[in-house]
Amino acid sequence: MLRMAMCRLKFIMCALVAACLLPAIAESVSGVNAVYAQSGSVIREIRVSGTQRIAPETIRSYLTFGVGDRYSAFEASESIKALIATGLFENVDISKSGGVVTVNIINENPIVNKVVFEGNSDINDETLSPEVQLGPRAVFTRAKAQSDVQRILDVYRRSGYYAVEVDVKVIELDNGRLNVVFEISEGPETKVLSINFIGNRAFSDSQLRSVITTTETNFLSFLKATDVYDPDRLNLDREFLRRYYLRNGYADARVISAVADLDPEGEGFYITFTVDEGELYNFGPIDVESTLPAVDPNTIRGQVLTFEGEIYNAQKIDDTAEKLTIAVTEQGFAFGQIRPRIERDPISRQILVSYVVEQGPRVYIDRINVVGNARTRDYVIRREIRLAEGDAYNRRLVEQARIRLQRLGFFKSVQVSTQPGSDPDRVVLDFKVEETPTGEFSIAAGFSSNEGVIGEVAFTERNLLGKGQFLRLKLAGSFENLQADISFTEPRFMDQNIAAGFDVFHKELDFQDESDFSQRKTGGSLRAGFALTDEVRLQGKYTLLQDEVFDVGDNASEIIQDIEGERIISSVGYAISYDTRDNRAKPSRGIFLSADQEFAGVGGDVQYIKSVAEARGYYPLYEGITLVGRVIGGYITGWGGQNVEAVDAFFKGGETIRGFDSAGIGPRDEGDAVGGNIFYAGTLEVRFPIPLLPEELGFGGAVFADAGNLYDSDFDAQFDEDIIRSSVGASLLWDSPVGPLRADFAWVITKADFDEEELFRFGASTKF
Repeated sequence: MLRMAMCRLKFIMCALVAACLLPAIAESVSGVNAVYAQSGSVIREIRVSGTQRIAPETIRSYLTFGVGDRYSAFEASESIKALIATGLFENVDISKSGGVVTVNIINENPIVNKVVFEGNSDINDETLSPEVQLGPRAVFTRAKAQSDVQRILDVYRRSGYYAVEVDVKVIELDNGRLNVVFEISEGPETKVLSINFIGNRAFSDSQLRSVITTTETNFLSFLKATDVYDPDRLNLDREFLRRYYLRNGYADARVISAVADLDPEGEGFYITFTVDEGELYNFGPIDVESTLPAVDPNTIRGQVLTFEGEIYNAQKIDDTAEKLTIAVTEQGFAFGQIRPRIERDPISRQILVSYVVEQGPRVYIDRINVVGNARTRDYVIRREIRLAEGDAYNRRLVEQARIRLQRLGFFKSVQVSTQPGSDPDRVVLDFKVEETPTGEFSIAAGFSSNEGVIGEVAFTERNLLGKGQFLRLKLAGSFENLQADISFTEPRFMDQNIAAGFDVFHKELDFQDESDFSQRKTGGSLRAGFALTDEVRLQGKYTLLQDEVFDVGDNASEIIQDIEGERIISSVGYAISYDTRDNRAKPSRGIFLSADQEFAGVGGDVQYIKSVAEARGYYPLYEGITLVGRVIGGYITGWGGQNVEAVDAFFKGGETIRGFDSAGIGPRDEGDAVGGNIFYAGTLEVRFPIPLLPEELGFGGAVFADAGNLYDSDFDAQFDEDIIRSSVGASLLWDSPVGPLRADFAWVITKADFDEEELFRFGASTKF
């Protein structure tokens, strides 16, 4: 009974609780149904309001829902995002009332009427317009405007303007249109103020500056753009420095970094190259091996360009590998390749090289594409590739083709990539080039102690009309002399490895102080030359000119008076040179040998044979200190019964033996220099940096000793062939913006009584 009473009590209590909670549950369910009815009801209509230019159907096309769908807050939010993403609208709202959804366009983005650039003087509108996204009939957004501001900044910074400021302003018009104005404050062009090197011991800063393409700014910088900071050019300069060291014996050399620091005022960059030179290496034993039984190494050994004992040169290893590859190919092994095996001996500092002939992969060239050459003709590039469709693919020959193209100087960069060909054993080569300006207009001025104020205006184009041709127009002169000439060279005459060209010239020369006459030469030359090896070059030349001697003084020597008048000179000649200098602009190691001979009398009025030979040597004594030696000599003789006229003979003075005036040594008659038939001279010079002066200023010093003589004449002139003229002195050298300048102070040690001395000479640096 008690148990039954307890069960009834529990039932009554549960019923009471249920009775109390039922209204709350009912209200909750009713609320849920109400919410469902609000957000999940079917959409009967979609209305669009607030639009001005955009058609309602266009707006509905961007919605993620449509009539007949159930409405949800999530889909409404996604639709708003989609409409904003079109860029047509700035602000959009979506609301629902019953079964009607309203899309309210609060703000449409305006349409651009036109874009205007203000304040830009150095970079024109035609350059800036293609860079910006905004333009007539484009939709304006603040994001696009700010993006265009950054694009304009990038254009200016590529051109060297790092202090540029750009603001964007809008001018509102009717019908939702506006004008966009980019206000530009260009500021000064940001130049390269200084180029410095850290870690270089073997080569001075000035020598390394001559290797790279970036230059420091100076007062003639408006003539060229190489003093503008360019990150791409800086990367190229790193590679030039690395190759320079590898060509000159430093096998472990590295260019650790190239850093460009902008000064706090934003006026220019300070560029610093950090190098790790390593040790100087020589070539050790050189060998040629073959893994192909049919290839005898001895048959191709003559193609090797590296020799034991020579200074290490990585370029010669590459050139040897290319020549050996070609030699193996000519023996019928189209897929033979050369793998240089290099071993370093750090104790003896030698590089041991073995050229191993081995079998390469059997792949053929399907097609060769050249892209990026908007100016340079296709054939100019392809003739340097020296590969053709159908040839065996050899990675080394392809790399050598890339290097040859880079050496032309026409391209900022050359990249080679491969793609699969039409068959598995075929490959497509893509040569992608980026062109660089090849023209230059230059103005130079200076002072010479011999000629006074001197000047030069020249226009040079190294890739004329994209054909790879060289053209130079030059006008140079002083108060005493005037010279105008045109020079043209075709580097691949008749598609052969022959450089052919011509020169047309006119010269007005004043010899009144030296020999009491003036001279005028007008004519031209035809020339052709080619490289026998990387170091040896041969050139032939034919010259035809009219030579006039005038304004001969009444008191001039009879020898001079006899040459007054006009004559025609027709001559042929040749020149051969051998050059192993490490740097032709500022050499510190290597030798240069040259010999040239001229044979006059191929028609014309004059008959003579003139020969000149020269040898120069450069040897580094210490860091930045170079010993220079030079020997030069010449001989001229008439033939066919003719004497050597004074105007054809050699005139020598301070340009050959310092301490003497122009034409200050050699045969004389009645005080006038009449030239000599034989001359010789020798020079020993030590060049060094000037202590306490920053090397970036470009100043250097030298001490020298000169000796030589000029003698012999076909006329009754006074000369002394037994007295060797000699002098010693010191020089101040300056790599100025207008070119190398030199001031020489010389003291004569031995001379003849009739020689004329000159203590000081200032002018263009003597090239030796």
